[in-house]
This record gives sequence, structure tokens and C-alpha cells, in this order.
Amino acid sequence: MDTIIIGCDNAAVDMKNAIKTLLIEKNINVEDVGCFSKDDDTYYPDIAKRLCEKIIDSGYKKRGILICGTGIGMAMTANKFKGIRAAVCHDNFSAERSILSNNGNVLCMGERVIGIELAKKITSEWIELEFKDGNSTPKVAAITEIERVNFN
Repeated sequence: MDTIIIGCDNAAVDMKNAIKTLLIEKNINVEDVGCFSKDDDTYYPDIAKRLCEKIIDSGYKKRGILICGTGIGMAMTANKFKGIRAAVCHDNFSAERSILSNNGNVLCMGERVIGIELAKKITSEWIELEFKDGNSTPKVAAITEIERVNFN
């Protein structure tokens, strides 16, 4: 993993900063799209939009991590962008399957749902995973076809 784009709303600044530190310690480039303080009232859809546009601009070579109170709003917003497959993951198995079964490219978590240490563990495993062609390939292709039809 070369670069991770990360963003949060003001409900998740502490978790975002902890994840950002973890990624930097693992020698991963981090692009931070905000929020930068708990006083920043930027809405989570605006943060998700910034992050998704950067992934798209990279030719989908970069992945992202979005954090808000629950992760749900971030995932809902991110999945409105073509080519983005965002999943709320509050355990390691879900994070694993988001990549291995669904070729996900955005990990969403909620600071009000899980603790920072679990979020770091999930992130550490998620960044090591890569989608490989196999049984899930036709399912991901079906997702992509639905997306192609609905985004035209």
C-alpha cells in the first residue's frame, strides 16, 4: 500500500489522528482531507466527497479510510461515487471480507462504536490485503455492472 487517503468529521478526529499516526509509522503516505479539529463543523458528506474524488483521480490506485460517529453516513456517501466500494467494518473479519470478497477500496469506521485500539488493529490488517481473482470476481463484476447502469 503506497498511499492512504483519510478523512473524518468532527466526531472522529481522535480516531483519525491515531490511525494516521499508525499509517505513518508503517511508512505509508497519508493524505488527510480533514476534519482537523473537533471545532470544524464540515459535514461528513463533504469529507467523503473529497476523499472519493482523490481515489478516482488516482485511477483507483489509492484506498481511503473514512471515520465518523458510526461510519454509516460516510459509507452511504462514499458509495454514491462510481468505482467506490465502501464498507463499514467494526471487526477484523468484516474488514478482511471487504477486500477479499468485495474488492473494497474504502474502510469506514465509527469512533462512537469501537475503540481506537480496535480501529488500529482493523486498519493494520486491512492495509495488508489485496483482492485476488477467484470465486468473488464475478460477484464484483456484477456490482460493477449495476453501477455502470445506474451511473449513466
